[in-house]
Amino acid sequence: MRNSWLVAKREFSSFFASPVAYVFIAIFLMLSSVFTFFVGNFYDRGQADLLPFFNFHPWLYLFLVPAIGMRSWAEERRSGTIELLMTLPITATEAVIGKFVAAWGVLGLSLSLTFPLWITVNYLGDPDNGIIIAAYIGSWIMSGAFLAISMCMSAITKNQVVAFILAIVICFLFVVCGSSIVLDAFQHWAGNLIIDTIASFSFLTHFEAMAKGVLALNDVGYFAILTVLWLYACLIIIEQKKAD
Repeated sequence: MRNSWLVAKREFSSFFASPVAYVFIAIFLMLSSVFTFFVGNFYDRGQADLLPFFNFHPWLYLFLVPAIGMRSWAEERRSGTIELLMTLPITATEAVIGKFVAAWGVLGLSLSLTFPLWITVNYLGDPDNGIIIAAYIGSWIMSGAFLAISMCMSAITKNQVVAFILAIVICFLFVVCGSSIVLDAFQHWAGNLIIDTIASFSFLTHFEAMAKGVLALNDVGYFAILTVLWLYACLIIIEQKKAD
């Protein structure tokens, strides 16, 4: 694990050695404010909470997280530094974990910088801060699943744009499969078991309670298992590419 930590520190520093992290954080903070106060009708609701803020996170992550994850392996392969990385005394598993931890740390930092919104709701009312903290944790856990998918897509290709598009498509399927638009298409011919199964894979279905501060074991476990599975798929791809 020490090697994973070294890779994580290297990757985390590389994000801030270029404009990538700064641009990502700026866009995330700007869109979070826009969605919360304008699209989410924050003031019209008359409630001092951050539910409008968290409700839009799956849609924010859908585009922003692939932008962070697309460079993790595609850039290494394009520049040829992946060969150098694999000659170091670290395993592919340690490299995958290290890169994931670094990018996940950037996502966590972005979330933490939205604290002015938290201060705002406390100034305007008396919210349950325990619920808000739980929702922040739930959002960060969900972002890990988005990131794992994005990293896996990045491992497939040298082209960051292709990795970005593939990640958006896969993440989009996981987001919308629980929406009424998708489920209504199955309503007329599929049984309840099939519909419930499809809905159970949706990020929206599992994050709905988390956005309200309820960290249920099945929801947290879903995102954790999904993250591990996609990171394992990423590892298999990296090992295969290394063998080639």
